[in-house]
Amino acid sequence: MLTALKDYKKRYLNKNIGDLDESGTRIMINTFLTTILGYQELEEIKTEFMIKGTYADYMVQTGGKRHFLVEVKAFALELSDKHLRQAVNYGANEGIEWALLTNGRQFQFYKILFEKPISERLVFEIDFTADDFNIKDAHEQLIYFHKDAVVKNNLEKLWARYTALEPVGIAGLLFSPQVVTFLKKELKAKYDTKFEDDEILEALTDVFCTEIPVEKLKIPKFKPVKKKPAKEPIDKASNGASVGETVEAIN
Repeated sequence: MLTALKDYKKRYLNKNIGDLDESGTRIMINTFLTTILGYQELEEIKTEFMIKGTYADYMVQTGGKRHFLVEVKAFALELSDKHLRQAVNYGANEGIEWALLTNGRQFQFYKILFEKPISERLVFEIDFTADDFNIKDAHEQLIYFHKDAVVKNNLEKLWARYTALEPVGIAGLLFSPQVVTFLKKELKAKYDTKFEDDEILEALTDVFCTEIPVEKLKIPKFKPVKKKPAKEPIDKASNGASVGETVEAIN
């Protein structure tokens, strides 16, 4: 997959194809879906998929189960909210939870939320033409949409990872009894003063409601955990000495 990503960038994005139209861009997306993401043409990639009288550019499915739709725009166009609304409407009308909006160089992966009203969340975006584009980072993200991962329900794992780190979820965890207990202990050790739970909760609320200059934050550095060296196997013939000790004794 990593090799295919490098080939895609070299084949299409290192050339001057800025005026490529939508039909030409679809050739790029055919390559992206088959060579990079591993789906089979015709059987697993449905083109011009009809949805209530309109057509989505692609519907990707395996074993008859629809996983995500793809809306393609011309390479020369910048992706817009109008294009996004079109893709989300297709997904909402067909009950598809994932949508990919792309122009061949930018790939935006959205989760469609079936709420009232229907909404969407950008889970990640890859721009092959960005100055900070990193092909290994792109690979780590795109792996969730590879056929081998999708059939194992890895899109659900991707969504779980995304929602787990949302500010609202993290904020809720910071108000948990375990965190409050930890803060009371740390404050007692540092300032030799006891604090009640409600005082800690009030201080946490201030943290979330007050803008704090980043330069004033004293963030502790995390030290990498050192792995313990593996124990040498015991040589039973040497009365319990390790193999290394036995060899040393022999020498």
